[in-house]
Amino acid sequence: MYMERRATFGTWFAALAAFCAWRHTWWHRGKCALASRNLKQEIIVRLKGYDAIHAHQDRLGREINDRWDGCAGAWKYTKRSETAHEHPTDFLVMSVAPKHKTDLERFVRSVDFVKDTHPQNRYVDLLASTDTPTERSPGTRHMLEVPTKVGYQPAKELEAELLWTQGYEGEGVKIGIFDTGIKLPHPSMENVTERTNWTDENTLEDGLGHGSFVAGMVGSTNPSCQGFAPKTKIYTFRVFTNAQVSYTSWFLDAFNYAIATRVNIINLSIGGPDFMDAPFVEKIMEVTSNGIIMISAIGNDGPRYGTLNNPADQNDVIGVGGLERDRYIASFSSRGMSTWELPSGYGRIKPDVITFGRDVMGIKISSGCRKLSGTSVASPVVAGAVCLLASTVPSSIRWDVLNPASMKQALIEGAEKIPDASIFVQGSGKMNLKRSAEVLQQYVPKATLQPPVLDFTDCPYMWPFCTQPLYASALPTIFNATILNAMGVTGTLLGKPSWIPDNEAGKLLHVDFAYSDVIWPWSGYLAIFLAVHPGGSNFDGVASGFIKFDVVSPPGLGESEERRCQITVPVKLRIIPTPARKHRVLWDQYRNVRYPPAYIPRDSLEFKSDLLDWHGDHLHTNFHGFYDALRSNGYYVETIGHPLTCVNFSQYGTLIITDPEDDFHEAELSKVYHDVTEGGLGVLVLGEWYNVKIMKTMKFLDENTRSWWSPYTGGANLPALNKLLGPFGILLGDRIFSGRLSFGSQHMRITSGANIIRFPAGGHTATADSHMKDVTASTYKQSTEKVDWHIMGFTEVGRGRLAVAGDTFCFDSDGADNCFWAIPHLLRYTSEGARDKALFEYTTQLEEELDQTQLFRPPEYRTDLQFEDVSHVMDREIECGWSTTLAANSNMPFNQMHQETGKIADSNSSTGSSETPPWDRVDGKTDVASGAQRDLSHSKGFYTSRGEADSLAEASVHQFSTLSVAPVTGTPIFLDMSMGGRMLARVYGASLAAVTYLVFKMYHRFRRPPLRPRVE
Repeated sequence: MYMERRATFGTWFAALAAFCAWRHTWWHRGKCALASRNLKQEIIVRLKGYDAIHAHQDRLGREINDRWDGCAGAWKYTKRSETAHEHPTDFLVMSVAPKHKTDLERFVRSVDFVKDTHPQNRYVDLLASTDTPTERSPGTRHMLEVPTKVGYQPAKELEAELLWTQGYEGEGVKIGIFDTGIKLPHPSMENVTERTNWTDENTLEDGLGHGSFVAGMVGSTNPSCQGFAPKTKIYTFRVFTNAQVSYTSWFLDAFNYAIATRVNIINLSIGGPDFMDAPFVEKIMEVTSNGIIMISAIGNDGPRYGTLNNPADQNDVIGVGGLERDRYIASFSSRGMSTWELPSGYGRIKPDVITFGRDVMGIKISSGCRKLSGTSVASPVVAGAVCLLASTVPSSIRWDVLNPASMKQALIEGAEKIPDASIFVQGSGKMNLKRSAEVLQQYVPKATLQPPVLDFTDCPYMWPFCTQPLYASALPTIFNATILNAMGVTGTLLGKPSWIPDNEAGKLLHVDFAYSDVIWPWSGYLAIFLAVHPGGSNFDGVASGFIKFDVVSPPGLGESEERRCQITVPVKLRIIPTPARKHRVLWDQYRNVRYPPAYIPRDSLEFKSDLLDWHGDHLHTNFHGFYDALRSNGYYVETIGHPLTCVNFSQYGTLIITDPEDDFHEAELSKVYHDVTEGGLGVLVLGEWYNVKIMKTMKFLDENTRSWWSPYTGGANLPALNKLLGPFGILLGDRIFSGRLSFGSQHMRITSGANIIRFPAGGHTATADSHMKDVTASTYKQSTEKVDWHIMGFTEVGRGRLAVAGDTFCFDSDGADNCFWAIPHLLRYTSEGARDKALFEYTTQLEEELDQTQLFRPPEYRTDLQFEDVSHVMDREIECGWSTTLAANSNMPFNQMHQETGKIADSNSSTGSSETPPWDRVDGKTDVASGAQRDLSHSKGFYTSRGEADSLAEASVHQFSTLSVAPVTGTPIFLDMSMGGRMLARVYGASLAAVTYLVFKMYHRFRRPPLRPRVE
């Protein structure tokens, strides 16, 4: 009986073990089988060298199969075009199952011949009208075309016939048109040399007409819509489908082929705000480093400033803006400055040139002519002109002389300025074909600076620099110029630039520089820091002088000596006596976070067509109207892109904190509290909406990563602002209001603003009128209609004053209904304590403390996202960054010089008491969010451009960015035990380790070899 029971028990146990093993095998293979049918996410794998696609695939496939322990069916190679397989490549495209993406990417990045991995970006082309904005996917690149009514012929208007009569028609020049292809035969196009298709549609034909129009601007022979260079060889690269869709890999393959076929010029009538799309951006630099002249549209996001599109905003690309009626800037044309460098630095000058972009005649898809508008039209106007200009250079030396830098120099030197437009709007001015041709006739490769002259008295062209003179004790004025080096693809500065005063006033200037270690490709940056010596605090006059520096490049072919060029840049500016404290204003730029690298939503929830906040929130971008209002009312404004502890507040009447997305260092909070209460500082705070419920509804599916994007913050970071305002007895709430504040005949439009829920007794507040609505009322059970909504407040605290408003919309130049009229009244209060009737007559003084915290909640930090990934403040030490602003003509550093005169304090000599302010007044807690637990964010990875350069390609990124962003992160990997293992542990109460060992031992006895991944 005993033996019988033992045999029965053994049989049952063996059967159970066999079932568990079968169950695990089925579960494992089932999951892998499901994964193989769910390969929705594509990644680009960049490699450290060129080789045939199949060679790269075989090599990486072996590494994955031999060393990665994930599901064999969890990935495959994405199909590429046949042409791509015929030429070497430096990247692969993989389709990956979402659940395995993080683990596989981590492994692939560890392979020694892999450079990095990035999402396969999807570009959606929507032909956006300037009059009726069309919704598009956030952050995508798109063709930049708008509808139009009347027609111009640019070739005729720019007098191309003068060069045609001399026998120049683009002969011997090859151009690549990256667009929607072209339909052949076409009666107006006689010189289309090759057509290639890089999309997943099996056609070379243009189904939209955009690519035909662009190609015709270069080579059309139709007299009614004549192209610039009819004998230019045209290569069409079809990178957009008829559904107006493209992918990063299609562009990368097409760019590689353009390099292989040695086209001379490329036109890109596309653009988007994501300048951190590393595969695309770095490939552009590789293309131009091969001598190919790249022309691209600057964007159709005007008249807003800070809206430059990539790749036109790159130094090595000719960025083209739009012109209408020969002398007016097109309203749709995007404006500068570049925003790569914010918040710590200053942007570059773009566009490079402007030309006809509205009502331009071009060929139709089959025959005849039609009219289009947009910078996607202006770009091929310049591209066609460049083809024509290139043909004027003798063929024997043509491509020894012409390159991206020399052609840009010719266009810049030949351009003519448009009256009443700033450098950030028109760049070097309107393209002049005749004058640029004359430049090329006498051209010798050289290095130049863009702009070649720094006349800060030339208004309005040099706005904003011409509108505010320099004075002693001010923070340095920064100008970010571009070095163009046509002597070679690489170059360096031979020593530090020097400042040579031209008059006595010039000797009062301290001039310092920061510049590219390596000028590549063909370009670099020169940041110029200007400050007035303390001895010039009472001077009033014009200072002038010269900046001189030498650029050297390696010898050319057949040469033995380095190429060298000295650049001399005239500088002229006005110096005035140092203004009184009450007239000096400090603008906090350090708090700005934008897209890219993070999903930061627009300040107004009414903008449904453009979700992303990407304009920089700078006084010279979308707050340029605010800046002009400050200056026209006699205020002098300085911008700080570093922590507030890095500056001496005793020099300023008002600190302005507007629409801050980032947090505050504890030392900053202490310093502001002290300088307000003890130092008499005034603070103007303009907030925005912040509501976690609304933020979570604003998520969207990013088709590139197949992951959900959710905002890191609201229009402003109100939890951080409440940490600043709490010690003063002020809090902002999380409700969202829209309507207006009335001040007699004037009003302020409130669009997605916050309300004040706590304010000290004795202060004055402005409450909403009948036009105001609680946008978030439907998300809360408790009605607030019978309660006053306080939107703006004024209070005195100690020796200082605060003015607080819950919205910035009407102060932002993007808003249609501005309230710049209020700026001088606000500043007179914060800086001087004046209570102008224009505001205070319509406010109510509080007899007791306002406390609505039982009805309205103060917003709290999101705990489901890791804001540290994109913050300049959180988990970071205070760095002032003034080390780059040493006084060039002084034996002492800039900081030391100003500390001795009591003008500027660095991070180690912060003025004021270290007394801790009453943080317990922040919502009755020690800190609103100090103990909040933040989960890991599953955020999109972005290109990190800071770091030591290991190659020229890596060195080149220093010319653009001062940002440092988080590396790729992803979903944590968890061990998924089989159902059989969990069941055995439950039934027998055995240890998990023992059960796991038993199940896997049985499994390995019966399992089959894993399937190899399918390679295409």
